[in-house]
Amino acid sequence: MLRAGGMLFIRRNMHGHNPDERDQAGFEGFFTRASRAAGLASQAELAAMLGVHRSAVTQAKKKDAVPKAWVLAVSRRAGVDPDWLEFGTGASRGGGQPEASAYLAVPKVRARLSAGGGSFETGGEVEEYYSFRRDWLRRKGQPGSMVLMDVVGNSMEPEIRHGDMALIDQSQTGVVAYAIYAVGVEDTVLIKRLEKRPGSLALLSDNHDYAPIVLAGDALDALRIIGRVLWLGREL
Repeated sequence: MLRAGGMLFIRRNMHGHNPDERDQAGFEGFFTRASRAAGLASQAELAAMLGVHRSAVTQAKKKDAVPKAWVLAVSRRAGVDPDWLEFGTGASRGGGQPEASAYLAVPKVRARLSAGGGSFETGGEVEEYYSFRRDWLRRKGQPGSMVLMDVVGNSMEPEIRHGDMALIDQSQTGVVAYAIYAVGVEDTVLIKRLEKRPGSLALLSDNHDYAPIVLAGDALDALRIIGRVLWLGREL
């Protein structure tokens, strides 16, 4: 169910099934329930949430089978019973059917964004979740691809400070001039503005004490654009 302008709508999938049909088994049943619980609009968003290629979801659909790891991942992300997700049995959230939530939980990962010499803490393990309005996330990008990371260092001051928390959309990897991105350079993760130059890419700091990092050739080929920074949170 979706709310829009105070109205309540029932969403149906491409085959015309009502998401209230909770007894569906196999991939279609799982996807229907996962879509409703996690606010997914497509199988591409499911793939992004799971961190798998779109073709993996296509293969699961063809085989009409869902890996247990996918069930557990969506269960943790959406806060629903894994048995309900997989089989449509039992309670979704402690009883009754799942309510269409206005909020979506975005994972905060262990990796740190360096605004300085480079952060070697690059783990993707989830530490905790933060809730954002679902409609706001959709206006910004692809919610299933978003993660939160802490910032360490002062190279992006005054815009971005040490201790800030950044919301990153990993689906947005195309370079927009002077936009802020999380990037991987060798074994480090950085937060920088990007500027395309002939045959190279410059990683720019807002703090003028830090010189631009200009990558070309093999160094440019090894660059990983993790995603675009969309939002910052700061404790006072």
